[in-house]
Amino acid sequence: MNRRILLIVVFIAVIVIGVGLFLSTRPRTTPNPNTTPGATQVVSGQPEATLPPTNTPLPMVDIIVAVQPINRGQIITPDMVDYRSWPEQSAPLSAITDMESVVGKIARTDIYRESPITNVVITENLNDLGAVGSDAAAVLPAGTRMISVPIDRITSGAYAIQPGDRVDAIISLLYVDVDEDFQSILPNDLYMFVLSGGEEAALTLFGPFDGRFESQPIAGQTASILVAPHEDVRPRLTTQMTIQNALVVYVGDFPENGRMFGASEPTPVPLPTDVEPVEEEPVADGTPRATAAPTRPDIISLAVSPQEAVTMTYFVEAKIPVTFALRPANETGTQSTQQVTLDYIMSSYAIQLPARRPFSIEPAIRSIRQLIAGETIELRPSIEPTAVPEEE
Repeated sequence: MNRRILLIVVFIAVIVIGVGLFLSTRPRTTPNPNTTPGATQVVSGQPEATLPPTNTPLPMVDIIVAVQPINRGQIITPDMVDYRSWPEQSAPLSAITDMESVVGKIARTDIYRESPITNVVITENLNDLGAVGSDAAAVLPAGTRMISVPIDRITSGAYAIQPGDRVDAIISLLYVDVDEDFQSILPNDLYMFVLSGGEEAALTLFGPFDGRFESQPIAGQTASILVAPHEDVRPRLTTQMTIQNALVVYVGDFPENGRMFGASEPTPVPLPTDVEPVEEEPVADGTPRATAAPTRPDIISLAVSPQEAVTMTYFVEAKIPVTFALRPANETGTQSTQQVTLDYIMSSYAIQLPARRPFSIEPAIRSIRQLIAGETIELRPSIEPTAVPEEE
């Protein structure tokens, strides 16, 4: 009897020990109340599964936008505007959220489709339309002034310059010697008066003489001779870079309404239904008829400092041609340059003055390409379409 009880006790003890070992080796899954979403939980040194992150919704606001283009001065009707959900952080500070504050108002500027309606683009008074100004004034950097100067295909980099570019201004000046009193080009004209003897003095006028008197020995005597120039005075040319990093506001004439951006193309006028379109016939040999060359801009508008605006005006008044050098888009600094004269070119590029020789070539070289002595070069020759004779 005691042996049977002993076996039962041993059996129960084995079961208890086995259950204890099983429970001790099982991983614990008690959640950590301090765990944040998306973090890895570690319990008893073992990692748990990563919880998925939760998305925080952006705060939105309903603002009024234009659902169609609205012209400047047009009364806003309910079909022109509507609500749009807009991120609150990026919504304009003066955006309007009340439809009643927009409908019936007048567009102060051109409003483009899907543009937010703000307090600055609408008004209740038509007199406020005149205070809007031009697009050019809106894009001028603070502290600058806009000035316009003429250009041609040479001075504009073959018309590569466009609004938004940065340019440097290069000028060339021609210097001549002048009389300080007369402020006229030297040499002065000389007039000679000779009084003849006798009872009645006679006055003889010779001249004018353009030159200077020099004394030269001739046949054992000293004679006064007049040294006169063979040609007009040759000006001295110098070239230098002046204004740098000027912002190109516009190239060519501005639109009549001053709108630089978002200008719509003119609507073509439809032909009447009873008029047949006229087609140009080719020339007899089959070649197409000549067409007029496209019109190129002849003026450029720049944003410069107030003092540079005065300087640029001086260039225009003095008829000094200004050549604009296009700058790289990512360069805004200034560079120090030296003025270029004939001496600079000869010394910088090791050009030697040719020696006089007792021989030469025939015919004489009096021009280099289109640089012809005594002729004026047209920088922008007018291009006229070739007239095509009509067939008989």
